[in-house]
Amino acid sequence: MADFNINNVLYTYLVRKIYGILVLTMMVCVACQWQLKPSAEDVDSAPVRLQRYDRIESLYLTTGDYSALQQMNTYFPMETRLLIEDMLHLGQVNDPEINVRFLRFFQDSTLQQMLDDVQMQYANVDDIDEELARGFENLKNELPNIDVPVIYTQIGSFDESIIVSGGKLGVSLDKYLGSDYPFYQTHYDEDQRRMMKRDMIVPDCLSFYLLSLFPLSTEQDQNQHQRDEHMGRIMWTVNHLLGRMVFDNPHVSAVEEYMLEHASTTILQLLQQK
Repeated sequence: MADFNINNVLYTYLVRKIYGILVLTMMVCVACQWQLKPSAEDVDSAPVRLQRYDRIESLYLTTGDYSALQQMNTYFPMETRLLIEDMLHLGQVNDPEINVRFLRFFQDSTLQQMLDDVQMQYANVDDIDEELARGFENLKNELPNIDVPVIYTQIGSFDESIIVSGGKLGVSLDKYLGSDYPFYQTHYDEDQRRMMKRDMIVPDCLSFYLLSLFPLSTEQDQNQHQRDEHMGRIMWTVNHLLGRMVFDNPHVSAVEEYMLEHASTTILQLLQQK
């Protein structure tokens, strides 16, 4: 699923990072505390929060633990299929050799270090859960008829930041290791690195999800000016929902000016404008 341009920065991040083993002990110690896939009642009653698919994935990819692989396939079948087939392009999940291929792919020392770094940086995600809950609650207040997606964390190979499919939204934590992350420093320019940090996770979740609900029309997609205007509306809405200036560019400023002059315009009306 292709990423879209946010704040004029192209989300096309690629490739790899270095082996480390420090987090394995911590992961084994906390494994019994991981909350797996919630029940339907949990989804209905609980605030939006991240499902930590990345932890089970990382355990399998760093230790080859077969029970972790079983949990991936049992509790997160759709997430595993999207990761293996659509993001990593390793083949079909029902291929008899796919699990070995998946494991071998991540034995590259660059990716092993990245797996370790993700678990270190995201050992605690309470701050992200709080902002996610607030942002999607505000979105639901503005657009009461929408369905809030199930949001989960995963680890790719520096591929896509966010994927939206079938009522689920996947966050690739390997794309949010900080603007000073060594690998980023040598592969991305300053504008790109500015977007690859922890506090962009919730804005990106909202942006990608809003774009899935209000996609570009064929006409808009073929016209750069209309594309920029549409993205300006998405970005302004995210700023509004989070109560902070995440995106700041001329297109967002134009929407701000428009909304001040048209105070009766709803978010729905704004996002449906062509």
